[in-house]
Amino acid sequence: MIAFVSGASRGIGAACAVELARNGFDVMINYNKSEKAAKKVAEQVEALGRKAVLCRLDVSDYGAVNAVCSELVHRFGAPDVLVNNAGISLSGLIQDVTEEQWDALQSGNLKSMFNLCKAFVPGMVSRKSGCIVNISSMWGQIGASYESIYAASKGGVDAFTKSLAKELGPSGIRVNAVSPGCILTDMCACYSEEDLKALAEETALGRNGTPQDIANAVAFLASDKASFITGQILGVNGGIM
Repeated sequence: MIAFVSGASRGIGAACAVELARNGFDVMINYNKSEKAAKKVAEQVEALGRKAVLCRLDVSDYGAVNAVCSELVHRFGAPDVLVNNAGISLSGLIQDVTEEQWDALQSGNLKSMFNLCKAFVPGMVSRKSGCIVNISSMWGQIGASYESIYAASKGGVDAFTKSLAKELGPSGIRVNAVSPGCILTDMCACYSEEDLKALAEETALGRNGTPQDIANAVAFLASDKASFITGQILGVNGGIM
């Protein structure tokens, strides 16, 4: 079995790559700029006895995705599991957001997911099996002040997930999303210590999450234990919602 994880050089993506390897998957480790970090993830995957394939690719670039993923499918076949994790964040007042920032965010968070599904779904349909897990955000479900364009992109992830699940279900392909709460990754750099403490206090479990919390959920959805689960947005947020 093989999994493709986008944005797998750090944070949630890296944790997902390693956890999937721990669960028996060879892993295609996608990265864009962080080659050194991606190689470290590959070493962790291989230490677990699984194969690692490094894949440098800007997943928001439709042409590049089509070319590179076509080669991957030719060499390895369509992945059994696709984890659409790559994404970017932005905080700010709507009146301060530029058109370029809007375009970049929707491209990084929505178009990248479309590009990879477009590339890999035909092989899954041909095989009549496959699993897609998209990484969303609680802000896509409840919204957040200063996060409107980020929330819009993640709301799009949720809608895409539910719709694609209905479209691909007859072909034996499951499509779900994991919707993280506040997870302690580089994306939290925009929050102060006080903000992070306040978020933890709002959470029923009294703490913020870790990349491993999300990786555990992704591995579950990718497993046979979730064989009757599709079209769902799984909140992993410690009870903040």
